[in-house]
Amino acid sequence: MLKTRVIPTLLWKDHGLVKGTGFDSWRRVGPVMPAIKVYNLREVDELIIVDIRATLDGREPDYTEIAAFSRESSVPTTVGGGVSDVSHIRNLLLAGADKVAVNSAIYADPELVSRAASRFGAQCVVVSIDFKIAHDGRAECYSHSGSRAMGRDPVEWARFMEEKGAGEILLTSVDRDGTMTGYDLEVTRRVSDAVNIPVIASGGAGSYEDMYQALHTGHASAVAAASIFHFTELTPLGVKKHLASKGVPVRKAL
Repeated sequence: MLKTRVIPTLLWKDHGLVKGTGFDSWRRVGPVMPAIKVYNLREVDELIIVDIRATLDGREPDYTEIAAFSRESSVPTTVGGGVSDVSHIRNLLLAGADKVAVNSAIYADPELVSRAASRFGAQCVVVSIDFKIAHDGRAECYSHSGSRAMGRDPVEWARFMEEKGAGEILLTSVDRDGTMTGYDLEVTRRVSDAVNIPVIASGGAGSYEDMYQALHTGHASAVAAASIFHFTELTPLGVKKHLASKGVPVRKAL
């Protein structure tokens, strides 16, 4: 049976880590490198590192910084932000990333996913889907760090991206991001049930039980979180112990 992954997310802006709420109100929480070193010691399963300004600034990923982060990380690392071409994905993989997350660019060029999966393998391609809940209760995809509504339903978009060759979905609730009020279990479940590739639940984790519910009720394959690890006493190992106590298979829980 596949082990459930617990994945800290590092949001990176202008050389430092930041914390946001609803993809806004960014505040600095420290440099990136020490955080990576801490997570190495805490035996996390993977890391997600996202440059939240690259796409908004219209620039490519910072390959030099990613190379430095990758040399320090002892676990598989997914990198995102500013990726709009297969060459960007190639350069990130050469810089040491294990997987690359794509988001904003694929709304205009969904074949980017197909080209990347064909060239590097689906296991390297993570499609990041950010969504908000509209006033009428519909879930809608957003791009450019949650600033542009795309008129796409996240369930349909996830299915389409799976058809294009995505190896994994990183599903983030913009509304719940940074709030520590729990994941959006309904949308997580709908997306997870709609595809046959792993779905990482993201956005809103505030307790160990929230993470269990993302897996149990939301049917996610893995859980990602940022604020819970930066601003509370809760740890990735604590998550694993809680999940193991509920019968969820995890790595190194004891």
